[in-house]
Amino acid sequence: MDPSIKKPWIETPLIESATLSKQAGCRIFLKLELLQPSGSFKSRGIGHLILSELTRPANQSETVHFYSSSGGNAGLAAVHAARDLGCACTVIVPHSTKPLMIAKLRAAGATDVIQHGASWFEADTYLRETFIEKQHPNHDRGIVNVYVPPFDHPLIWEGAGGMVAEMARQLPPLEDGARDGQFPADVIVCSVGGGGLFNGVVDGLEKYQRASSSPVGSATKNVRVLAVETHGAHSLAHSLHEGRLSSLAGITSQATSLGALSVAEKTFANAWSPPAGIDVTSVVGSDAEAARGVLRLADETRLQVELACGISLEVAVAGRLKDLIPDLAPETRVVVVVCGGSNITAEMMVEYRRKLHDGWE
Repeated sequence: MDPSIKKPWIETPLIESATLSKQAGCRIFLKLELLQPSGSFKSRGIGHLILSELTRPANQSETVHFYSSSGGNAGLAAVHAARDLGCACTVIVPHSTKPLMIAKLRAAGATDVIQHGASWFEADTYLRETFIEKQHPNHDRGIVNVYVPPFDHPLIWEGAGGMVAEMARQLPPLEDGARDGQFPADVIVCSVGGGGLFNGVVDGLEKYQRASSSPVGSATKNVRVLAVETHGAHSLAHSLHEGRLSSLAGITSQATSLGALSVAEKTFANAWSPPAGIDVTSVVGSDAEAARGVLRLADETRLQVELACGISLEVAVAGRLKDLIPDLAPETRVVVVVCGGSNITAEMMVEYRRKLHDGWE
């Protein structure tokens, strides 16, 4: 890849929160992915896929037009990345997409926003059948249409995994006596929708271990990954319970960015049988817990994230770690991926606070 081409994502800060650490009973570090250009971690994976497609030799002489089937954070990431790289991007969204998100897509520079179907699946099917599968072999007018899935692609996972190497550089060095090659955190907490972020974290940890002086699976302490979902969007937990990749009947959680009826095959494989050196624990919380996490982060750091992100923070700091991590201690290092998300407003947060005051559980 040409190093002179600007990447459509950034290295985000990692900060330690004394207040949240005190609440959690361990050292809490926040990886601030909400500061990505699109407002979420999606800039990494989607941006990496788009940049990779643009630098493919077969596309060098073509005008590339990207098509995304997500009206949420993946769609925004695709629009931001394509715009920054001088390309067109059209987003196909279901009719259920909120006007707020459609407005954000247009404001970010989408070439067009097309509404079709009642669900993401219908919008995605329409995109692939209309714009990808029926392309003329010679690419009429020198334009090639490229499909950008929201989470299920190796390049997306690879791009998201880049945050792990950043964490390793940004975390304080381990104390003397720590084994060479040991990742400098004990736990990584991340939200799971279809699994783009989770697969990236696992991929990044694998690469870190391979590059270290300590062989994968040696005496180095395993890193635990908490894969967090909300009830009603718990497609990974559902599949793990069934013992096979399985779909939810429907999405009932308000954390709509987690709303994949089924996770990617790779997501299930990584959770069911993690690579050596990695332990995975599936965690499910409620929408109310997610809302508490949103408000907790806003109150402590003045940062706004959506429910799909808030659930990871709440799992990390509201007392559940003591049950999930038996050897939790004050010196245990926990990195929470603050994945961000654009489906949040000040008015929504006021409503969350009111509902929680009224007994939302």
